[in-house]
Amino acid sequence: MSSVLKVGLMGYGLAGATFHAPVIEHCGRATVAAIATSQAERATADYPDAAVVPDFDALIARDGLDCIVIATPNDTHFELAHKALSAGRHVVVDKPVTLSARDARTLADLAAGRGLLFAPFHNRRWDGDFMTLRTLIESGRLGRITQFESHFDRFRPKVPQRWREEASRGGGLLFDLGPHLIDQALALFGAPRTVAATVKQHRDHAHAPDYVHLQLGYADKEVILHATALAALEPPRFSVHGTRGSYTKNGLDVQEDQLKAGLRPGDAEFGKNPPGLLREVDGDHDLRHEFATRDGAYADYYRSLAASILDGKPFPVSPQDAVDVMTVIELAIQSDAEGRRVEFRPLA
Repeated sequence: MSSVLKVGLMGYGLAGATFHAPVIEHCGRATVAAIATSQAERATADYPDAAVVPDFDALIARDGLDCIVIATPNDTHFELAHKALSAGRHVVVDKPVTLSARDARTLADLAAGRGLLFAPFHNRRWDGDFMTLRTLIESGRLGRITQFESHFDRFRPKVPQRWREEASRGGGLLFDLGPHLIDQALALFGAPRTVAATVKQHRDHAHAPDYVHLQLGYADKEVILHATALAALEPPRFSVHGTRGSYTKNGLDVQEDQLKAGLRPGDAEFGKNPPGLLREVDGDHDLRHEFATRDGAYADYYRSLAASILDGKPFPVSPQDAVDVMTVIELAIQSDAEGRRVEFRPLA
């Protein structure tokens, strides 16, 4: 096996062309070796050294590919991932990995049985603000955490005509942004005891949820996760409160907008995030100051993928993480329907 991960990319829409292909090419240990897409001219212009094929069957039939990345509409993820794993290929699946926890469990078991990697694309663990927050919490400088609030709010009052706005295809904010919000919370605090949620459609002509408010209950803290398409004035991205202080961070990590604008990992300004605000209180010590934010590092996702497949190192996002995220999403739907907190039980 070579020292460079050869990736086959299924789909060359927004996700494939913007969030996967450029990061793969610029991570230093991987290359886009093949692309399956109906947009052959565009893909060939962007990646002239990649083989461009018309469909998924042609992609998985190609020799020499180490991994298949699935960046297609949400309702196709399970079938394509199942085919790839059954064909003996390692797989990365964009979020949400499936539309149900049971399907995610099926893929996880299939991969384990064949000794393959099933990697959910929970790339926002490599947001600079999240990595900063995680290190800060682990350092103990905030004391015991009592409240964590995470927002992914935007102002998009008009409903575009696209599959991401169709509930029947796994569209809407619960399936689109929910996996990021939930995965970050579970990475910080583990599985909750309970899930409570409000899931609504607030925009005119909306066909899928555009307002999501989740409360994850723990023994010693409350975790609030929120996403809306109608926030013209955005609250802090993160607010964290503990027995020794608080931390807030405004604005989303810059990598998404930079990738859309054509910047790439390795460019001078790529991933550079503004600071957050930290207040530490300990007896007479009371200090409020800006707190530097780490650079975002989406390329580390694919570096970690290469290290796992080529070098045998553990991958930091497990199949169980994907199953747990989908379990929380299902419980959020149940909670909203029944108007109550529901117990979290991991799907083993």
